[in-house]
Amino acid sequence: MPELSISRRTRSTPFTSRITDGGVSGYTVYNRMLLPTTFRGVEADYHHLCNHVQVWDVYAERQVEIQGPDADKLVQWMTPRDISMAQDDQCFYLPLCDENGTMINDPIGIKIDEQTWWLSIADSDVKLWAKGLAKGAGLDVTVAEANVGPIAVQGPKADELMRRVYGNIVDDIRFFRYKRLPFQGHEMIVARSGWSKQGGFEIYVDDAQVGQALWDELFKVGEDLNVGHGCPNLIERIESGLLSFGNDMDFNHTPLQCGLDKYCHLDRDIESMSLDALRAQKEAGVRSRLVGVIAQEMPLQPKWATLQIDGQTVGELTSSCISGKFDAWLGLALLDTPDIDALSSVEKQLTISTDLGDFSGQCAELPFKFDQLNLPARNT
Repeated sequence: MPELSISRRTRSTPFTSRITDGGVSGYTVYNRMLLPTTFRGVEADYHHLCNHVQVWDVYAERQVEIQGPDADKLVQWMTPRDISMAQDDQCFYLPLCDENGTMINDPIGIKIDEQTWWLSIADSDVKLWAKGLAKGAGLDVTVAEANVGPIAVQGPKADELMRRVYGNIVDDIRFFRYKRLPFQGHEMIVARSGWSKQGGFEIYVDDAQVGQALWDELFKVGEDLNVGHGCPNLIERIESGLLSFGNDMDFNHTPLQCGLDKYCHLDRDIESMSLDALRAQKEAGVRSRLVGVIAQEMPLQPKWATLQIDGQTVGELTSSCISGKFDAWLGLALLDTPDIDALSSVEKQLTISTDLGDFSGQCAELPFKFDQLNLPARNT
């Protein structure tokens, strides 16, 4: 197997030694940092995440700090989502788009105070883009990479584990809100958020020593909860319809193509560089769109797959997996077809051609509505 050569260019995190001891078996490089991809194996990690609680080193989700009197103005210029009502304890999912309406990143924006935002970014150079915009427009802000990164506590037992560390106050944190909570006398931002749909929190570590002590405490008090090491999981995120920038969407796609319409306030009077382009695209009609695809008879994960309707390739598969809950293969795909809005029509014609053979497939809106799809449960 190819090996990843780790050096100063692939920056480690304050928790690298702990996840090494925890049995990490795979990494990717994310914002030039190490991001774990597997511990027990993708499927075993999935079942542990869905049944217990995991602690994730997601320090690679770097914080682009925008600070100054024009911080709100710069962030608003970068996103088509209206942030005018942002409060100081809120987190926002923010598609960032250029003047053509195409995606630059999709961070969680965290309103720190009246003049400060953190953009907890996916894998692309938002800092350089933001610095260029600020300089070119003469905005009164500083743009930097804050020495802050999150650890995530995810899974159905996450609330109980966090209560044991912070107390019952964690129950008062609403979804996509945060509180500043102390650990060993040091306050850090604790948000109810994370890259899974199993429930949990992200703790924004701004002091490595305190963060390491917190990590150790989570494992100490969570032993009877079967707390374990973990990381963003391919199967869980596809079943949940969570998108990955760089995989499911990139610099060639707009948020309207990616099903992110509700985060684009095109009918509001906001100063966003992408607004005109996105309004024009919506007016013309969005022909291609990210959808879910399902093949119930696919026995294994194929090496490659193409999507066809009436013998014509109509889309690009972006991510796929064998479901952990259902006896089916699931994928995310960008389809480009006149039938994109008539899913019942596409459903009858979709063929998934793979190295394992051809399989009948169906399309589904994202996120998957499994209660309506009547898929057979998987025997594990």
